[in-house]
Amino acid sequence: MTDELSVTGIEGYGYHGVLEFEKRAGQKFLVDLTLGIDTAPAAASDDLHDTVDYGSLVTKVLAAVEKDPVDLIETLAQRIADVCLLDDRVEWATVTVHKPDAPIHATFADVTLTITRKREVLPRD
Repeated sequence: MTDELSVTGIEGYGYHGVLEFEKRAGQKFLVDLTLGIDTAPAAASDDLHDTVDYGSLVTKVLAAVEKDPVDLIETLAQRIADVCLLDDRVEWATVTVHKPDAPIHATFADVTLTITRKREVLPRD
């Protein structure tokens, strides 16, 4: 059984983009996370150690947004998914990266990319 834990609207500032001025000036990025986890152990114990600490996870996600610039939001989304999957309790992660200030010469509300990544299951010997 998999439950879903979501944190939406995580706001960070990064220097990602293909264009040189994006890397120089930076811009706001928003991140939405949905994680597949089994919450039954935490519900039974009422202990934070038995679940994903979403406060700690958000800090790590922000660090992923704010560190080393990349060209594409595809790369940034993968970096964030990798951070989420570091916790063995996370079975899968859906990550949406919003780039509301993307350099597009038209009126638009947002640019988003959503990816879903699953924990890799290694074959048994």
